[in-house]
Amino acid sequence: MELSDVTQLVKLLDKSGLSELRFNDGTSSVVLKKETHVMGVPMVAAPVAQAAPVATPAAAPSAPAAAAPKSAAPKYKEITSPMVGTFYASPSPGAPAFVSAGSVVKPGQVLCVIEAMKIMNEIESDVSGEVMEVCVANETPVEYGTVLFRVKPA
Repeated sequence: MELSDVTQLVKLLDKSGLSELRFNDGTSSVVLKKETHVMGVPMVAAPVAQAAPVATPAAAPSAPAAAAPKSAAPKYKEITSPMVGTFYASPSPGAPAFVSAGSVVKPGQVLCVIEAMKIMNEIESDVSGEVMEVCVANETPVEYGTVLFRVKPA
């Protein structure tokens, strides 16, 4: 099995409604799983995911702490990493960044690349608006659910 075959399987999984794809050609076997998350609450490894619900109810009784996220939530859409890998702001070293703070984006526009297992994955915007913040430095390792961008919806 070639790297291009794996890349095509990743694209197939990404575009399909499937959450898991298994492929076996007799000599190679690949299992791809797509992580899912609840809107606004990134899911990560079990120990962290268990800690998040505990922190959320504790913050709820505190009026000032609860008020700040609620006022920020409608203002900006957070675009998070769908995988673990290395964040790249530009298509190649020395090239200009795909977007920066102040850039106007539309759905389907490439915002960055995340390299995972030697595969370059383009991360696209799912909202129209203005990039208010690039939250990750170039060539930084990211985890699933890491906030990459904050976009003010148009």
